[in-house]
Amino acid sequence: MTTSREIRLKSRPVGVPAVDNFELASVELPPPGDGEIQVKNLWMSVDPYMRGRMTDRKSYVPPFELGKALQGGAVGEVTASNDPDFKVGDIVSSMFGWREAYNANPKALAAAGPMGGIMKLSTHGMPPQAFLGVAGMPGMTAYAGLLRVAALKEGDIVFVSAAAGAVGSVVCQIAKIKGHTVIGSAGGPEKVAFLKEIGVDHVIDYKATPDVTAELAKVAPKGIDVYFENVGGVHLEAALNSARPFGRFALCGMISQYNETGRPTGPANIIQAVGKSLRLEGFIVSNHYDLFPAFVRDMADWINSGKLTWKETVVEGVDRAPEAFIKLFSGENLGKMLVKL
Repeated sequence: MTTSREIRLKSRPVGVPAVDNFELASVELPPPGDGEIQVKNLWMSVDPYMRGRMTDRKSYVPPFELGKALQGGAVGEVTASNDPDFKVGDIVSSMFGWREAYNANPKALAAAGPMGGIMKLSTHGMPPQAFLGVAGMPGMTAYAGLLRVAALKEGDIVFVSAAAGAVGSVVCQIAKIKGHTVIGSAGGPEKVAFLKEIGVDHVIDYKATPDVTAELAKVAPKGIDVYFENVGGVHLEAALNSARPFGRFALCGMISQYNETGRPTGPANIIQAVGKSLRLEGFIVSNHYDLFPAFVRDMADWINSGKLTWKETVVEGVDRAPEAFIKLFSGENLGKMLVKL
């Protein structure tokens, strides 16, 4: 038997999640059964979208169950195998995060596709945790959102909110690789320095300015063509004000609203989407996984040639996973927030 610690959802958060909404439990894993493998997780991811699954409201993904281990991206090493396609020592990705180890049947999970199954990784010289960030779901989100949803075109001026985060920082770098002017918004000197380091043309420190709309107008006097939305609120209003006719908005997330307990307010200037003939399109990365082969090829090329880099914020121990998750909502992560197990 193998002992594994896991984090369970104890109660549904109201507003910003608190440590008391989670509980640490231990389970005993038997040896893997027929067709199963046993995996020791090395790294797990915490992501803002998980907040939505902590409510009991219906969404595009089912809510987490109370008293059950949470789910999320993880990278681990196979420690025992009864599946001929997996051998001990293989590195795999899965959605069995928030726990130190697990048993699973890869073939039974295969129908879930790349977002729900177990995938054997060829690391291409990258550290395993990169497949939870730049080479994983956040990177794929940036790639699909910018190149397909926003339909990046030559000469576009691109505005990115949460630009120093796991998704936003990749959006900024892909846009620069493609030769575009990029404006990024982030909070605090460290994040501002990082964005300048990766070549962002203009950086707005939203924590240091009282008026994001005025600041965006100052750095983009001719307006913006593309907005990659991660935040909502005043950032969306600023983007609507600065958008040029026929601008395209890729709506990836709105973290400013995730912990609202009342009725969220929409942007007061949404009428500008009509007058400027804007296209605002929300998207879920799982609907764009036909791009995955191209994403892997391009990302490996950009990383190996030094054109694209990334940052990580690491918290150690599964018992501290709730703490890492909560920090996302106060912007305490630079790049991808990870838990090392």
